[in-house]
Amino acid sequence: MSLTRVLTGITTSGTPHLGNYVGAIRPAVAASRAPGVESFYFLADYHALIKVQDPARVQRSTLEIAATWLACGLEPDKVWFYRQSDIPETNELTWLLTCVAGKGILNRAHAYKAAVDKNRTEGEDDDAGITAGLFMYPVLMAADILLFNANQVPVGRDQIQHIEMARDFGQRFNHLYGEPAGKEFFSLPEAVIEESVATLPGLDGRKMSKSYDNTIPLFAPRDTLKKLIYSIVTDSRAPGEPKDAGNSNVFQLYQAFASKEETDAMRRAFADGIAWGEAKQALFERIDAEVAPQREKYETLIARPADIEAVLRDGAARLRERYAIPTLQALRAAVGLRDLSQVSTGVAKKASKAAQPVFKQYREADGRFYFKLVDGDRVLLQSTGHESARTAGQLIGRLKQEGGGALHRAEAAAVHMGHDLVGHLHEGVELAEVVQALELFAEDA
Repeated sequence: MSLTRVLTGITTSGTPHLGNYVGAIRPAVAASRAPGVESFYFLADYHALIKVQDPARVQRSTLEIAATWLACGLEPDKVWFYRQSDIPETNELTWLLTCVAGKGILNRAHAYKAAVDKNRTEGEDDDAGITAGLFMYPVLMAADILLFNANQVPVGRDQIQHIEMARDFGQRFNHLYGEPAGKEFFSLPEAVIEESVATLPGLDGRKMSKSYDNTIPLFAPRDTLKKLIYSIVTDSRAPGEPKDAGNSNVFQLYQAFASKEETDAMRRAFADGIAWGEAKQALFERIDAEVAPQREKYETLIARPADIEAVLRDGAARLRERYAIPTLQALRAAVGLRDLSQVSTGVAKKASKAAQPVFKQYREADGRFYFKLVDGDRVLLQSTGHESARTAGQLIGRLKQEGGGALHRAEAAAVHMGHDLVGHLHEGVELAEVVQALELFAEDA
């Protein structure tokens, strides 16, 4: 039975909070115990450098996050648990993906667009204060995922776009370097969201985030936890007045920790007019009941940083040997970064001559779909762009079925089928060569 690979990471830029726990840590640890799952957990310290220039903070955050996952039940002997910066192959893959990633796609990344919009609002140059790291963040994230061919990546809704980008970069790499043998170097990942708790509200009602300074630290002391929960923003409805559970930050937090029965009971209490103080006390007790045992483990772990360092280094060393190094060796060979002593001396050229012409279909950075007719190492015909893969595929089907007899050459290198422009002959290619290649498809049919 093949294993489903699930990959999860948290940026080491702050102290883990309840939102991290509910949205990522808790479901990921639970999933790691499911049969048929191979789990990857990493501390995204390279990602942290994009927005944090305080070395001590990055180091402290790395320690706190590692201790948090271990305290929450992660078993490093049964999963892959590692630090991003301990896997140098991630950086090499980032560059390989950079060379196939469309800049137009990166221009549309939410974080980059938000930074540009902010600059425009303030009358600044579009890219004022924006680093290349922020712009290239989606490529690094894609490398994290594709290096281990993760099948599923648990993320918040604001990260779905990055998974889509990882799919696009992986698909383009597969197309460029996997043809004509049809080899797929990368599996295409899927985003996984736990609908009810994907985004947890913070103290002010906005998404719980270090950026908004509205978080509740996961392992805050009991008294601090209670104080923070009692500071959650609520409306002015008095005790006895019915309250809207669906729009309540208190209720959403409670729901993330409570069972279905407990949640239903609290929903009824809201309808009956529970006082905010009483609701917050119930929320505090429910959260503390779950995190108190983990808090004790966390405090023990955080006092032994050398032990945590050893766990992370061991995880990275084993992971590199098992997956990262062999994967990069294959990818380097695929793109041509090869041992020169292994250069072919003519055999490849003969095999290329005998190879069947093929159509290669792909999507460019402009979002349109293209194909080209290739014979060995030579490109014979390059198509125009199509709005969908389906229309491009239909035209390929017509060319295979009708053969070259339906083609004619117009001005320059343009090739038409009837009144429709099919594409252009590649430099130095004659229409007769395209016709001859298409006849081979007709013979196979």
